[in-house]
Amino acid sequence: MKNTFHNADEAYEALLDEVVINGIEFDGTQAIFNCGFYITNPEDNHIKNKQRNWSLEYAEAEWQWYLSGDPSIDKLGELYGKIPPIWERMADADRKVNSNYGYQWKRKAQIDYVCAKLKTNPNTRHAAISIYDGKEYDKYKKDTPCTYAVQFTIINDELCMSVYMRSNDIWYGFCNDQYQFSSLQKMIAYRLNLKIGWYYHHAHNMHLYNDKL
Repeated sequence: MKNTFHNADEAYEALLDEVVINGIEFDGTQAIFNCGFYITNPEDNHIKNKQRNWSLEYAEAEWQWYLSGDPSIDKLGELYGKIPPIWERMADADRKVNSNYGYQWKRKAQIDYVCAKLKTNPNTRHAAISIYDGKEYDKYKKDTPCTYAVQFTIINDELCMSVYMRSNDIWYGFCNDQYQFSSLQKMIAYRLNLKIGWYYHHAHNMHLYNDKL
């Protein structure tokens, strides 16, 4: 598979073809492992594939939910008008989830930490946001975050970003996740008065559920 794409839609089309053609059967999915690639224009983050029928309205509601930092799925319901069933299944008894990434990056003010590191030292290798944490496995009984971390680097006066995921479903996960992460990249670039550089996306397990084959 190519490892560089102009936009998210081009990456999605290639991922779909790759997993259908070369994926292996793994736990009710077709999967490929250690899948990594660059998106050179991450601001072009709309999925245009007609079969996928991706919803910008939902993706933007999810982004606003992340910005709120509220892990309650009822907050997403307020923003979107309804709550997708997948979030209902993942929520705990208090109707909260771990996979609201905004809730995760607001813990210990990680965005402020990243911005401060990059301002103090543009060559820093410390500008990383932690999401999945194996030391918190006892909190993951119903909902385990799919993303390990997001790291930022300034190269040639552009803010570049790498996303590392333990698991990523192509159909739902990648299409919406890339919108959230590219929006995060844009937000931090704006705070630092930088142009946006490349977005690198890596998933240990990139998969497609068999009902989507």
